[in-house]
Amino acid sequence: MILLLVGTVVLGVLTGLFLDIATWQVQLDIVNEYLLYLLVFIVGIDLGRNKEVWYRIKDMGIKILLAPFLVILGTLFGAMVISLFVSTNLMETMAISAGFGWYSMSAVLLRNLATTEIGAIAFLSNLFRELLTIILLPFIVHHFGKFPAMAPGGATSMDTTLPFVSRYAGKDIALIGFISGVTLTLVSPFLISLLISFNI
Repeated sequence: MILLLVGTVVLGVLTGLFLDIATWQVQLDIVNEYLLYLLVFIVGIDLGRNKEVWYRIKDMGIKILLAPFLVILGTLFGAMVISLFVSTNLMETMAISAGFGWYSMSAVLLRNLATTEIGAIAFLSNLFRELLTIILLPFIVHHFGKFPAMAPGGATSMDTTLPFVSRYAGKDIALIGFISGVTLTLVSPFLISLLISFNI
């Protein structure tokens, strides 16, 4: 899957370099916008299918939302620190980080709301978040305990990084990670839009 993603990006870059697509720009913008709507719609369907998760959230009560809340705080705080060392400003950096690993959505949304460059950075940074989660989870569990394992994957804790959370931290933490991932997936588009709207 990783090779397919990288290959697709490289193919897109080469297409942009060697073909004159300036006349297609308006059409590409429209396609991007509707693909984003379709992506969010598909995620909504997927969330709706997981009825058992909604029952478990009800059983655990409001306290279960503490986990994604902490992930949001930690992510945005990290973005604030990083913004001191990169060329993007504070709000752009925080908006990029608010993808919470959901690289496909955040890249398209930020391309539409900000610039193509910001969208590309969002794609890469959120993709790297997912990859680093997979690589570093054993280290995190070993040195910091099981509960923090639900945090680094962000929104991907509901899908791609969930098996790794379950393997290294156990099923109980995987459930918390899944619920956190669901919550972050719901919050991410709104938070990105809110943060970028404050960008002046």
